[in-house]
Amino acid sequence: MEKKQRGSFTGGIGFVLAAAGSAVGLGNLWRFPYLAAQHGGGIFILVYIILALTFGFTLMTTEIAIGRKTKLSPTRAYAKVNKKFGFIGPIAFIIPVIILPYYCVIGGWVTKYITVFVSGQDQAAADSSFFGNFIGQEYSPLLFFLIFLGLTALIVILGVEKGIEKVSRFLMPLLVIIAVVICIYVIFIPGSGAGLKYYLLPDFSKFSFKTVCAAMGQMFYSMSLAMGIMITYGSYTKDDVSLVKSVNQIETFDTVIALLAGLMVVPAVYVFSGEAGMSEGGAGLMFITLPKVFSQMAGGRFIGALFFVLVFFAALTSSVSVMEAIVSMIMDRFNVSRIKCCIGIIIFSILLGIPCSLGNGIWSGIKILGMDFLTFFDFISNSIFLPVVAFLTSVMIGWFVGADYVIDEATKNGEKFKREKIFRVMIKYIASVLLLIILVFYTLAQFGVIKY
Repeated sequence: MEKKQRGSFTGGIGFVLAAAGSAVGLGNLWRFPYLAAQHGGGIFILVYIILALTFGFTLMTTEIAIGRKTKLSPTRAYAKVNKKFGFIGPIAFIIPVIILPYYCVIGGWVTKYITVFVSGQDQAAADSSFFGNFIGQEYSPLLFFLIFLGLTALIVILGVEKGIEKVSRFLMPLLVIIAVVICIYVIFIPGSGAGLKYYLLPDFSKFSFKTVCAAMGQMFYSMSLAMGIMITYGSYTKDDVSLVKSVNQIETFDTVIALLAGLMVVPAVYVFSGEAGMSEGGAGLMFITLPKVFSQMAGGRFIGALFFVLVFFAALTSSVSVMEAIVSMIMDRFNVSRIKCCIGIIIFSILLGIPCSLGNGIWSGIKILGMDFLTFFDFISNSIFLPVVAFLTSVMIGWFVGADYVIDEATKNGEKFKREKIFRVMIKYIASVLLLIILVFYTLAQFGVIKY
């Protein structure tokens, strides 16, 4: 009965676009470009692509296979795969619950900047103090946070087919078109060739362990791994959909958008601010450095508006997937309606989102382990819980259940699994080791034990 009532995608295209929408978010459009610039440009991209094709492919295939085979959300799927590892489910539930509120706060900032460029305030936004003044306010950031959260909830309330799939089918192709338009514009800016060379050509002298760790962390963030999202979306996928083909398409889509994001940002910043302009990371690059770059461009107001619309679409599809993962887990566990789930999540997200927003203003003096609320929630979700869940998942499949559990699900329709040997080696021997390194490395770096 439960399986009949469970929502599902109409087919492979719907699933791929929804999953790609989850993967393509803020991680691609602002985290990827500044990490690429800070870690050697071309060499970072080369390392990222290698990791995405091996490690990322392994984890994504595993999670989607678990979801489709069990037809359950993570809170119950892990226990069905192996009872000893059922405890992973509650951890996987915590991750999107923590991420959604602060992600919607940042989504609210993006929404604000769309209004800024559309209303002709682009020159004011180029001032270094504009962003700080905005997020330091009490009510304006909260209003935009609520707008973004409301849009996310509306799509999720509509359900899998009528909400998530329909929106993804519309937004993802549009997202690609906008990205290509901006890239073409940037490439033809006089002097962009030097930026393109830095971004695309690998310089092996800049390769280091930090490059690998940075690319690894970005891949996690970018591909929506270990958040329960891919297991959830896998559970909505029909058995006749090609799992291997779908993973390849999601992987390709995500990587292409990440590369296009770099093409949009790196050459433009390189032209107007030099390599030093890329030293600004995180929110600073998107909300401080890029508005300065747009202010110096011909047609910068239009390109800036287009860019933030692009980021908004990407952020929205990702926040929808995060919220859907929570909804799915609650519905599976407590058998409550989708609307009731969404109302509860909205209330909780507001309660957690308020300190994340005010932590940049009147509550900035309140710190947790030396971090403001938003930074703290980002740290424990992305640097602690994500690698823990991925590590335990790889150990469960690689050492207890066996790689055949995933391989049999991937090939049950008679399709060939060309990267089967890579999968077997990665899931058993390499994934867990790399994940443990990432977990230790980022934790020590956050508390200043080692420099990053």
